[in-house]
Amino acid sequence: MEKIISRIEIEFKDEEIRDISYNSFIPELSQLSRKRTSLNIEKGKNSIIFNVTATDITAFRAAVSDIINFGKILEKSKKLLK
Repeated sequence: MEKIISRIEIEFKDEEIRDISYNSFIPELSQLSRKRTSLNIEKGKNSIIFNVTATDITAFRAAVSDIINFGKILEKSKKLLK
């Protein structure tokens, strides 16, 4: 296996929530790109798109886990705001 490439998209109700989520993730992005993993983020219409490239399955799993943890934080924040 040479590398693993994946695209993960999180959809939001509207662009305002997408922008808040996007801006909260940007400071973390530099910490998540590692020697064996490249992670970048872009805005979709009402979504955030994560592009992940990893050199091995363990590095890929770690990157996906980081994205899942980010999603959990978003869900908890949303519940607190209600």
